[in-house]
Amino acid sequence: MDDSVRTALSAVRLVVTDFDGVLTDNQVYVFEDGREAVRCNRADGMGCDLLRRAGIEVVILSTERNPVVAARAGKLGVHVLQDCPDKGRAVAELWRDRGLEPSQVLYVGNDVNDLPAIEVIPLTVAPADAHEQVRAVVSLVTRARGGGGVLRELADLLLAASGPRP
Repeated sequence: MDDSVRTALSAVRLVVTDFDGVLTDNQVYVFEDGREAVRCNRADGMGCDLLRRAGIEVVILSTERNPVVAARAGKLGVHVLQDCPDKGRAVAELWRDRGLEPSQVLYVGNDVNDLPAIEVIPLTVAPADAHEQVRAVVSLVTRARGGGGVLRELADLLLAASGPRP
């Protein structure tokens, strides 16, 4: 990681993350009654806890309407915005509503529907298995694949870059 990314990480106060393909392995189980289930990594729960303790808010932003997204957000204790057709506008509203600058926001996404958000945030991250168009334009690609502890890895990077926080 270069020094400019390390410096940018130290300013982060809000992490906005996609759900499918970041907090999940991008797979879905569909039951015969139409219900869906996904697989998440418990390490991301620890990552959210560590970020919260450091004063960094986490928000899940998803185009998905499935209640599983809200259920996981509730379990993690984070805010969620679902059924979001324009992620770029949603991310801008999130930083403005919180009185932040774009430089204080980190966005994590894995596919082309995340590109509008990636375009408005200077510090962006993708999982190792993200779509090649996303990996080509983000600031940092994690070692973790989607559903493999991406937020936990980011928590370690954010905390190491910033040191103790008030």
